[in-house]
Amino acid sequence: MQTREFDLILWGASGFTGRLVAEHLLRRTAAGLPLRWAVAGRNAGKLAAILDELGASRVPIVLGDSHDPRALAELARRTRAVCSTVGPYALYGSELVAACADQGTHYCDLTGEVHWMRRMIDAHEARARETGARLVHACGFDSIPSDLGCFFLQREALARYGQPCGSVKLFVTRMKGAFSGGTVASILNALDAARKDPADRKAMGHPYGLNPPGERKGPDGRDQSTPLKDADADCWTAPFVMASVNTRIVRRTHALLGWPWGKRFRYAESVSTGPGLPGLARATAITAALGAFVAAGSIGPARTVMNRLLLPQPGEGPDEAAREAGNFELRLVGRNPAAPGRRLVARVTGRRDPGYGATARMLGEAAICLALEDLPVAGGSWTPATAFGDLLLERLPAHADVGFALED
Repeated sequence: MQTREFDLILWGASGFTGRLVAEHLLRRTAAGLPLRWAVAGRNAGKLAAILDELGASRVPIVLGDSHDPRALAELARRTRAVCSTVGPYALYGSELVAACADQGTHYCDLTGEVHWMRRMIDAHEARARETGARLVHACGFDSIPSDLGCFFLQREALARYGQPCGSVKLFVTRMKGAFSGGTVASILNALDAARKDPADRKAMGHPYGLNPPGERKGPDGRDQSTPLKDADADCWTAPFVMASVNTRIVRRTHALLGWPWGKRFRYAESVSTGPGLPGLARATAITAALGAFVAAGSIGPARTVMNRLLLPQPGEGPDEAAREAGNFELRLVGRNPAAPGRRLVARVTGRRDPGYGATARMLGEAAICLALEDLPVAGGSWTPATAFGDLLLERLPAHADVGFALED
């Protein structure tokens, strides 16, 4: 890529998550990272106010609008990479991805909108390959811990046993933090899309919906939707609200890597709720709450009340103390097909609220990799594991307090 004015432009820095990413970039550059970066959005006053509050008034400001292709093309021409925090992406992100693909500019975001990712891959894969633009979606809590966690576990299985695990299950064992307002808005928008467009509904419902054409078959079926007692978790489990995104990303990773874990590889996610009757009660409550949320989000009047009174809005989020008090732990259990009794277990742990504090740092590190590193993949649409792999496994513990480790 030819020399450009900036290494990275942060799109949406005046939003809640965008500001947290800006804070992370400031910490990294203050520690000596040689990153030429700018913030971008449509409101110069808001961006300048954010930079003043952060003590970063020297960071350049670039203006543009989410629906102005000409301005976005000019923005993309000025930088090696763009990091976007402006969602729901199906409403505000398509023109920016198109501009980056066309200008050979690398791109990453936080989206968990499967139907929109499918559209972007189909629309821009060929052009991104021509221009060398690396496009990487789902670089936050959706879906870096799942994608990198499975990648890490399989890497260790190959190193220890000479063959991968034939199945991996992820269990959420601890998650403390607020639900992101942007995530809520994206879920509600996805419910609208599924109701209105059969193609979007099909993309969201297909377990291999993000895989490349001709590679959308496998043994996995629908995501867990009821309480289940799981032998690998050794307790009751409940559906995980993010499984419908994370599982698709992990399966796309497997396909893009060339199926190294075997065509019969299985992957699933759920929430561990504990043993006995208390565990069953918690699993039942989580299942009921998730069902009620989806039902209310699909009905106009109920959705309006829920959105106004109960849910955080885009741009809102917890204060610093609450973000710092948050944390998460995920447990991945892999089974070796040649020795079903043998398990390999990994844990992914993170400090800070997963939807805000941890997500912002994970996205920031992904953006830095795109902006500064000579990655081992060419232009095209990638997943976090296929684009960053071992590089993020090294950097996330050091700079995002997200760790990956085997369990004895």
